[in-house]
Amino acid sequence: MKVFIADDSAIVRERLGSMLFDLQGVEIIGFAENAQLATQAIRELRPDAVILDIRMPGGSGIDVLAEINKASQKPLVIILTNYPYPQYRQRCMHLGADFFFDKSGDFEKVYQVFEQLISTSNPAGCEQ
Repeated sequence: MKVFIADDSAIVRERLGSMLFDLQGVEIIGFAENAQLATQAIRELRPDAVILDIRMPGGSGIDVLAEINKASQKPLVIILTNYPYPQYRQRCMHLGADFFFDKSGDFEKVYQVFEQLISTSNPAGCEQ
């Protein structure tokens, strides 16, 4: 599963990358620190999954999500934000986000989502 990470914080990008690096079946194919770079890279790289921050320079993860929504092949989208307000959650889910997590309390859930996706897509590789 090819994954793209868009977050304005280098620390968060590095933490997500290292957290997912050892997960067999996951390949980090790119990073972006702003909305414009994220939108362009997602169009070009066509990841299977995208992790988006809401607040980024040059736009927001919500703007990127709206652009992703226009594509014929939409990746799985995880919103990971410090702004877990109900209006943002509702807007993101309406635009097609698959998951909406709060960075302060749900960070590890990102790993759990990918772990679950990999195990269900590769049943032969599941532990008994």
